[in-house]
Amino acid sequence: MTTQNRPHSSTVVDGDDRAPARAMLRAVGFGDTDFEKPQIGIASTWSDLTPCNMHINELAEHAAKGTEAAGGKPVTFGTITVADGISMGTKGMRYSLVSREVIADSIETVCAAEGFDGLIAIGGCDKNMPGCVMAIARLNRPSVFIYGGTILPGIHKGKDVDIVSIFEAVGQHARGEIDAAELNEVEKACIPGAGSCGGMYTANSMASCIEALGLSLPGSSAQLAISKDKRADCERAGNAVMKMLQSGLRPRDILTRQAFENAITVGIALGGSTNIVLHLLGIAHSAGVELSIDDFRTIGDRTPVLCDVKPFGRYNMSHMIRIGGIRPLMKDLLDRGMLHGDCATVSGKTLAESLEGVAPYPEFPSAQDLVRPFDDPIKTESHLRILRGNLAPTGAVGKITGKEGLYFKGTAKVYESEEDALKGILRGDVVAGDVVVIRNEGPVGGPGMREMLSPTSAVAGRGLIKEVALITDGRFSGGSHGFDVGHVTPEAALGGPIGVVRDGDEIEIDAVKNTISLNIPQAELEGRLADYKAAGCTETRGVLAKYAATVASASEGAVTDKYLPTRAAAETK
Repeated sequence: MTTQNRPHSSTVVDGDDRAPARAMLRAVGFGDTDFEKPQIGIASTWSDLTPCNMHINELAEHAAKGTEAAGGKPVTFGTITVADGISMGTKGMRYSLVSREVIADSIETVCAAEGFDGLIAIGGCDKNMPGCVMAIARLNRPSVFIYGGTILPGIHKGKDVDIVSIFEAVGQHARGEIDAAELNEVEKACIPGAGSCGGMYTANSMASCIEALGLSLPGSSAQLAISKDKRADCERAGNAVMKMLQSGLRPRDILTRQAFENAITVGIALGGSTNIVLHLLGIAHSAGVELSIDDFRTIGDRTPVLCDVKPFGRYNMSHMIRIGGIRPLMKDLLDRGMLHGDCATVSGKTLAESLEGVAPYPEFPSAQDLVRPFDDPIKTESHLRILRGNLAPTGAVGKITGKEGLYFKGTAKVYESEEDALKGILRGDVVAGDVVVIRNEGPVGGPGMREMLSPTSAVAGRGLIKEVALITDGRFSGGSHGFDVGHVTPEAALGGPIGVVRDGDEIEIDAVKNTISLNIPQAELEGRLADYKAAGCTETRGVLAKYAATVASASEGAVTDKYLPTRAAAETK
């Protein structure tokens, strides 16, 4: 075990030249013996901004306790998070995906500046989770990711409710189906305490994918935020990162091409969010692994959807925990040759070794009806559809389970922003047979690629979930469901064809052929594109402007460090 990389280490060259650094650390509680211990950074995403992260300060304390018990010296630091559910449907949501990059940059900055020997990162929300893992991949120091855990469902009129329930209740209220008093009751009941949104939305989807990648300990993805299991998971992480230091195991030894294939397979089988496409592409880029949206299509062709989970199904992650979490599913996938069992994990075992002895789920359907058998899936192939056509030449991502159909042809109803679309849906402008087009919401055009949970929930709340399709160059919350296609690229702000769609145009979406088409003559399309003046980004300074200036396409993970020119190259232009 080495501490040679630490700028504050007493073993660096001459101990005397590190006296100022040691003096600062003594002030925060270091004793003489602590300077000889490996220092483990603990990145905490704690805040009172959101229930997803309100308990993470306590989890960080348990991670520190486990690190100390294993012989390390923990140093806890904070990073930001934003609350998607609070900013959803507002201009504030433009900062959501941007925060993923800020979080990754901040963790990288602290760990590299302080020279930590290892890292434990704790995330509980949609963007801080991939942000943590992107930083882990960049730093490539022994590291473990801890998921903050899922929330329990609320109860309203004897039924489970969660964050999506309140968004859909807004649409039900607009339709006159419920009154203001009941809307208020749903609001009070749907989020009962700490933890990430309960369905197979983005947080639980990403937690599962990260465990399948091998970067979190077995079981970490399927634990309640308020449980003893989650506290124990944090303490074990301290021991695991110290063992990684001893063995020399590093994140990029774990984040192989095969590990990403495992994560995609598990994410699809679970019925995960479209955002796993965006985030796994981003993590792969940070790890230096070649991954494209077409890999989701290839793997999806052979992977069924097996779990009856929200938003399209009935159950939350809390229900899945009761029947064994995701590990019985992973064991079944492994036994069927659908996972690479020789991939390394932070546990020190291979994936196959870590799954030895995992018991199967209780019998379907007599003892549980959440995870279906392979011969009776919800869908025989992936619900995450990678679509191409003259509307999305470089790709789009649909979340189409088949419950809403596999084919839609309808008439375009075009909105230039999410706000305009939501107003139109709530006042009844959108009718059966429409394809709602929301543009100028991409990574550059937004800027920030907002999630369209408010419009999709309003469509559901108005009872049009099977009668209306929605396409956008923005993206979707993991809570969205319906005939929805996002990540349309190129985006409107960069001259993409979605920018020239007009009210009344016919749009055709085929989730079997994986096509998305604007049904107008080719010559007319070419003429519209020739006349189109793309808006680009309207921000001129600050974080949004910097983001828009550096961000890659959604089909490339919307990362901000893929096409950075060198300063010298820029100055020669």
